[in-house]
Order: sequence, then structure tokens, then C-alpha cells
Amino acid sequence: MTQLKLGLPKGSLEEATIALFEKAGWKIHKHVRNYFPEINDPELHARLCRTQEIPEYIEEGVLDVALCGRDWLEERGVSWGGPDGGDEPVVVISDLIYSKVSNRKARWVLAVAGDSPYQRAEDLAGKRISTELVGVSTRYFKEHGVDVDINYSWGATEAKVVEGLADAIVEVTETETTIKAHGLRVIDEVMSSNTILIANRKVWNDPEARRKIEQIDLLLQGALRAESFVCLKMNAPTAKLDEILGLLPALNSPTVAPLRNPAWVSLETVVAVSEVRDLIPHLRGLGAEGILEYSLNKVI
Repeated sequence: MTQLKLGLPKGSLEEATIALFEKAGWKIHKHVRNYFPEINDPELHARLCRTQEIPEYIEEGVLDVALCGRDWLEERGVSWGGPDGGDEPVVVISDLIYSKVSNRKARWVLAVAGDSPYQRAEDLAGKRISTELVGVSTRYFKEHGVDVDINYSWGATEAKVVEGLADAIVEVTETETTIKAHGLRVIDEVMSSNTILIANRKVWNDPEARRKIEQIDLLLQGALRAESFVCLKMNAPTAKLDEILGLLPALNSPTVAPLRNPAWVSLETVVAVSEVRDLIPHLRGLGAEGILEYSLNKVI
């Protein structure tokens, strides 16, 4: 088959995306002076693109498959649908919840100065709003029946209120740290967004291309899932096996293997990261020894 043109988001998600692909099995090597990184897969030709432009490139067939923010798909007004059929030019394959900070959805929020009297969208009638997300913000205020003056922000959006250039902003955030650092207060959530895998409809309808896109989706999802789990391996006394198994969660069932000494068995299981801290002391208390914890690349 011909190479699939793979779009990778340039900017804040760039390094997180490249790291995710590496965990999934694709090594991406960027070049300093161009936007066409090398990727160790002859079936893929990678391009770095601004995430705001990716939905349009997919729609036009400039890219075949790509990762971008759901927010920019909605902002561009691109017609899209699911993988099961339809006439929309863009297919949303799956959600990939990851970010530059943590595995959480980003939020576009409406924020005002901390000491301002505004408490809700309706209080901003006739006021000036600054944002990169003009289309979505326009629809948001229209749905609230509020007439405002929306202006495109070329950057440093949080500072617009501080400098008196806007009465409020619609800005993306994960932790609200930057918003709070500028003395701003969130009064509403305009939309939530996360990274999604999308494809051109004509490319998706080609069986060979779909096979490759489904491979990418499967392995990326597996790499993301692996970030929430670790593998635990240990030696456990046979006499305490039932008690230890009662403690151990697993994707299906822990692996139990006999050792040369019948008084001991080897145990291996996959555990959620959030449970390990409390689980290991209990295992140790039941006599488990040689407890090993190691990270995973993919969980399929």
C-alpha cells in the first residue's frame, strides 16, 4: 500500500504525542529545520502541523490520519462522523485522553478578573471577550442569549483582562494554574476537549488503509491504558496463597507458578497505579518476598 500521511500536532502536545507513539512502538525523530520527522514505519509519512489546521487538512485529504484536539474540530466547523459509515469527510476514530500535564481532558473556560462583579455569562452583555476559540465562543454566547464583542487573541490571552484589553476571556486550561496566576476567576466551562484520532473518510473506506489506522488506534490506546497500570511480581508462601490472592486485583486473574520449593509460589499480576502504594505493605505483611514493581508499555 502507499504511505499514509500522518499528522502530528505541533506545539504544546508535540512532545507528549511523540512520547506516546514511542510507547506504542513507533520511534519519531524530528529534524531541526523541517516539519517532516522520520518514523520507523515504511507505511507512514509523518508531518508536524498546527493542531488548529489539522481538521481542515484531513477534510481536504492533505492528511490521511492525524491526532488533533476535538475543540479545533468543532471550531473549524468540519463535518465529521463515526467510523461506522456516513458521508462526512472526517471520521473520528477514538478519543485519546492525554495532555502535556496529565491524562485529563482540557477545558475551555470563561474567566474574568477576580475582583470583577461578573458571576455568569449573562453578566457580560455588551462586553469585550478575547479568545482563540472564536467560533465555539460565539455559539456559546448565542446559546445563552448574550450579545458580546468577541475578538481573536493571538496569544497571551490571560493578560488581556489584566491589561484592560478585554472584560473576559475564553481560554483553555488543565489545572487553572496560569489563570489563577493572572488573578482571574473561572465563572463557567464553555467546553471540554481532548486529543482524538481522526481520518479522511475516503482513506478510512479503503480496507488496507483502515487496517493500518486500526493498528495505530489499538497500540496508542494500549500505550495510554498502560500508564494507569503496573505489573507486580513476587514470591509468596503457599500457606498464605488464598489470602494474598484475595488482595490482588488483576485484569483477569493473577498468574501463579510453582517454584522448586513447594512452600513457595511465584505470583504475577497487573495492578492499577493508584492501588500499589497501599497494596505492597499488606502483601509484605502476609509474607510475600522479592516484590517487584515495573511499568508497562502497552495494555491491550
